[in-house]
Amino acid sequence: MKPSRFSSMQLLDNDTVAAWIFLTPALILLGLFIIWPIIYLFYLSFTAGSFTSSGTYLVGFKNYWRLLLNSDFWQVIFNTVYFTIGSLFPSLVIPLGLAVLLDRSIALRGILRSAYFLPSIVSLVAAGLGFRWLFQNTGPVNGLLNFFAIQPISWLGDTFWAMPVIILFSIWKQLGFNMVVFLAGLQAIPPSRYEAAELDGANDWQQFWHITLPGLRPTLIFATVTTAIFTLRSFEPVYIITGGGPLNSTNLLVYYTYQEAFGQFDFGYAAAVATVLLAVTLLLVYLQLRTWEKD
Repeated sequence: MKPSRFSSMQLLDNDTVAAWIFLTPALILLGLFIIWPIIYLFYLSFTAGSFTSSGTYLVGFKNYWRLLLNSDFWQVIFNTVYFTIGSLFPSLVIPLGLAVLLDRSIALRGILRSAYFLPSIVSLVAAGLGFRWLFQNTGPVNGLLNFFAIQPISWLGDTFWAMPVIILFSIWKQLGFNMVVFLAGLQAIPPSRYEAAELDGANDWQQFWHITLPGLRPTLIFATVTTAIFTLRSFEPVYIITGGGPLNSTNLLVYYTYQEAFGQFDFGYAAAVATVLLAVTLLLVYLQLRTWEKD
């Protein structure tokens, strides 16, 4: 006997009500801690003033106009692009090479995997303090240069060398996470493809280029976007290692937002900077989703 139309609609209504009951707590938290802050950030970027008795007032697009005319902002944009590009490529190539190597049956494979993953679980603050100690004028890195009769370098006090130190920190911190992501992607590639390639006489490089890389395409997209977002939101290494210096040469968008908001108490201008950063991040996520849809 077929169920009546009324009973089907009643069942559907019951399922819909149950779904909303389970979703409501998560949606409330999502609205309170993500959606509402984004809306308020956007509103704040059109205001000036402070959170005192005088309050804030609307100024229109004045904060965004200040961004366009502020040379410090463009210096920070250049620093952020330099830092992101300098960190992105090595943060993908080195973990990919390690993942391909550790995916094979080699001695101490488990220990090596754990050792390379350790940077990912080390506190950013502790790691930043460690890097600052390593690269200070009397630190171990300059001590090693002295041992080889090489002139010491003022790593953190030189506008040319300070940014490479921050980039090196970012690469080191991302290494373990990306390696694990690539290992998971490699294990999803059917072994039969490699077996067929070996029967056809393909060498290791040909297998990597024609089987491994195409098979890792979705993984590469994910790792690229997550690494780019990690670099864009970098705050702790700049705050702990260089403080944005010397001469603003390592100041990044997140740290610049922090300076303007809690150093200058210019919350409207800081909100405009944060809105630009949010727009760039959302663009990266959109490109990732579009690429996954094509795949």
